[in-house]
Amino acid sequence: MRRLILLAIIASLVLAGGTWAKVDLTTLPDRESVQLTIYNSADLTLVREARPLTLKQGPNKLQFSWENTLIDPTSLEMLPQAHADAIDIAALVYPPRVRNLGLWTIQSGRAGKVPVEITYFTSGLTWRAFYMGTLTSDEKTMRLQGYVRVTNNSGEDYENAQVRLIVGKVHILDQIAELARRQYPYGSPAEPREMAAPRPSRGREELEQLRDSYAFARTAMPAADPKPKEVVKEGLSEYFLYTIEGTETIPTGWSKRLPSFDVSDIPVVNLYKHDEQRFGQAVVRYLSFKNDEAHKLGQTPIPGGVLKVYRDLDPQHHLAYVGQSGFKYIPVDEDVELNLGGVSDVIVEPKLMDEATENYRFDSKGNISGWDEVRTWRIKLRNTRDLPIKVEIYRHFRTPYWTLDNRGLEGTYEKEDLDSVKYTCTLEPRSKTQFEYVLRTYHGVRQQDARLR
Repeated sequence: MRRLILLAIIASLVLAGGTWAKVDLTTLPDRESVQLTIYNSADLTLVREARPLTLKQGPNKLQFSWENTLIDPTSLEMLPQAHADAIDIAALVYPPRVRNLGLWTIQSGRAGKVPVEITYFTSGLTWRAFYMGTLTSDEKTMRLQGYVRVTNNSGEDYENAQVRLIVGKVHILDQIAELARRQYPYGSPAEPREMAAPRPSRGREELEQLRDSYAFARTAMPAADPKPKEVVKEGLSEYFLYTIEGTETIPTGWSKRLPSFDVSDIPVVNLYKHDEQRFGQAVVRYLSFKNDEAHKLGQTPIPGGVLKVYRDLDPQHHLAYVGQSGFKYIPVDEDVELNLGGVSDVIVEPKLMDEATENYRFDSKGNISGWDEVRTWRIKLRNTRDLPIKVEIYRHFRTPYWTLDNRGLEGTYEKEDLDSVKYTCTLEPRSKTQFEYVLRTYHGVRQQDARLR
């Protein structure tokens, strides 16, 4: 614990003339456990703290400070975890002219230790996912390792905290950090209209629903475990909850990498694409797989992040960097196609070999009203890699009126849309090939002839 201070059970408290009288303080034990539920779509974390309070029978006062933190004081809540019928947490007030301080009034029907849970929302805690993919030497399968990096800029140290991560969007109208920085949680006491507790906004109502449903569910705080941590994943309506086994200490100002999953032998497809309209002259490498059981995944969505891909070169597991790609949230059963960037070991060279015009049509005045353009293209391909590859070559014609005659290529093209086609070629290791096609495009009244074909 760094900055968040549960200062004391106050034996006597006198408030006169806006000043604090001398009070007797009893030091409180540290947290017994703490749980962090961190959202990635908003600057929002739900914190649950378990603390034992020593109460005397009758009225008790508990002072709570959130100075130098990003805690939302309007979200503070305390609930007894035992002897609830004898404990009445009557009120939480914010004394005037005292900054970053709240005062709980607790009426206790018994004396002794009572476990309580204190919950609140804070900001400054964030997480992001990143991944490492390692292709086997034949590049047919991949090991996929997922991690999350949790960063704590909340102003508060969280020691031995259970970490839970939420994937999904939450709608909030109040910014937690702004609420935390207010001098008075509900506005200045000098303004009568601010004295009453404000009506919850739609955002606040949603936060309360989240607190009351899954994020505030009473789950055991597991002890640290020397074994590799397990990540428990649960679907919760439009959200998904990742609970990382054990506990972590995350001081303020620090980031910590936590494991998410590790799956081996995922079948993948390597594909090269040449598309001058999208990539210019470059050949771009793609890596594809599917988030389903056939690919040894599919149990949960995959949070968006960045995947860095390497290739395992030899039995000593030396690695070669292949490329990286960012991707968005991947639902279960969704196909994944990752752009790993341009390559230099696969070459595609289109070249215009010949062009001509013919089949002229004339109107009644002798003006040209239609014609054909005929272009002959040669496409050369080279694979300098030590593995077989598949290449997709996209050709665009800038008109929907065309015909195509292939020469020297097994198979035919696939029509992608009205004005483009795709050729698919397979090349053996360290090999080359070429093919030609003759493109005829129709212009003017010749377009009508093309429609009749």
